[in-house]
Amino acid sequence: MTDTPNIADEYCHAVDENRLFIAPRPAHPPRILLLYGSLRERSFSRLTTEEAARVLTRFGAETKTFNPGGLPLPDDDTAAHPKVQELRDLVSWSEGMVWCSPERHGAMTGVMKAQIDWIPLSLVAVRPTQGKTLAVMQVCGGSQSFNAVNQLRILGRWMRLITIPNQSSTAKAFHEFDEAGRMKPSPYYDRMVDGGIGEIYAADLRDSRLPCRAL
Repeated sequence: MTDTPNIADEYCHAVDENRLFIAPRPAHPPRILLLYGSLRERSFSRLTTEEAARVLTRFGAETKTFNPGGLPLPDDDTAAHPKVQELRDLVSWSEGMVWCSPERHGAMTGVMKAQIDWIPLSLVAVRPTQGKTLAVMQVCGGSQSFNAVNQLRILGRWMRLITIPNQSSTAKAFHEFDEAGRMKPSPYYDRMVDGGIGEIYAADLRDSRLPCRAL
């Protein structure tokens, strides 16, 4: 069972760890971009990403959050639109991403999907998302559901992102935040930290910096 005439042996080399792990350790903190999927004044997906950004910053990451307000619908304008350029520049800057969407009619929101649709698979011969890490989260107006995160996971795979196994879904999100917009201590908060956010930071460290366990 070793007859493989379609494979050229001169291109098949054993793994050389000295070449595989020679990338220098970056001097900057892990760069994480956060996207949320609602434009409401009190947007729970935005509040969740803000809380996630605080946790990531506490762990030593540098975070930036894109405001989707003013972003045109895909194909309703050109890629030269300032909000499209802002989004694409942030994606190129990032080393990992966090996507958080409300669930609306059993799916992610159009606001969330529009942002992802403006991210190209290739940009001037560079694939801006390939090999980067991704955590997916959703907020629910009612009982806990996983439709949005499941769709986000499919999109992450399509965008060639390394989507982490764990995910976060917050049920009845309107109960989980105080008047100041801070997420209350709860199992949902713990899930965001331990599952969604801690592991994307750990994955970024494992991939490009140093061996570590999941936070």
